[in-house]
Amino acid sequence: MNMIVSAIGQGLLWGILGIALFLTFRILNFPDMTVEGTFPLGAATAVSLITRGVSPILATLAAFIAGALAGGITGLLYTKGKIPILLSGILVMTACLSVNLRILGSSNVSLIGKRTIFSPFAGLPEYFDAVFIGLTMVVIVTLIMIYFLQSNLGQAFIVTGDNPTMAQSIGIRTDQMTNMGLMFSNGLIAIAGAVIAQNNGYADINMGIGIIVIALASIIIGEVVFGELTMNQRLVAITLGSIIYRFVLLIVLQLGFSTNDLNLLSAIILAFCLMLPRFSQALHLDRVMKKGLFVND
Repeated sequence: MNMIVSAIGQGLLWGILGIALFLTFRILNFPDMTVEGTFPLGAATAVSLITRGVSPILATLAAFIAGALAGGITGLLYTKGKIPILLSGILVMTACLSVNLRILGSSNVSLIGKRTIFSPFAGLPEYFDAVFIGLTMVVIVTLIMIYFLQSNLGQAFIVTGDNPTMAQSIGIRTDQMTNMGLMFSNGLIAIAGAVIAQNNGYADINMGIGIIVIALASIIIGEVVFGELTMNQRLVAITLGSIIYRFVLLIVLQLGFSTNDLNLLSAIILAFCLMLPRFSQALHLDRVMKKGLFVND
């Protein structure tokens, strides 16, 4: 039972990461590699401030600002510096490694004995604090995203990702939209890093390695499992996809695989999910399922 609650809690906490990447990866059509730098940047900023006596909530908000600044630099490199998308992200991601080391002062900093955003819920049963904090944050982030994407600014943002040429022709400043999206997305990713570091009890400069695969897995699993959805429903599906992904990992680990193989397992699960629609089409699984339902009727 504890493992199931833990998987749900972890899925909710990591769901923030998936929702943030959805902004750039799906809506803005921007493959942003900055993620692997801003996730540990958020963790390093929050943990460093907490160890210096700053409130965990303020430290988490500071992580958002740090992540947004890094995302803004990626945006400027792409829109003003005319550096290709992937290279812009990789440059900032690489720079973040040194910045994170400067912030932390060492490669790993512990939060043992320090107060975190999970501390007020220490009286709850084991792992329920992660479920409560994760659910609260996912609901807040999802509602903000829904409100934003339904506003005039959000609609202009969506058009920028769908067709930049048409967006420019109707007066939308696509460069500003791109920079705004990257700043907001990476700010949220840094918050995810800050919260997960507090949940783990430490920050490590290497905790961003492979993080983009985990975020993509949440998005892809949500899309594969739940199919065609509205924009608002897709945001919820990402969180559910993140929880399903955690359960899949839990099952795989129960089969005897080592935790050292997590990145390899994550890549295999993501690759399988990406190929699943092709398998379904090739094997006519949809037709088989419909036939089965018809026979049952």
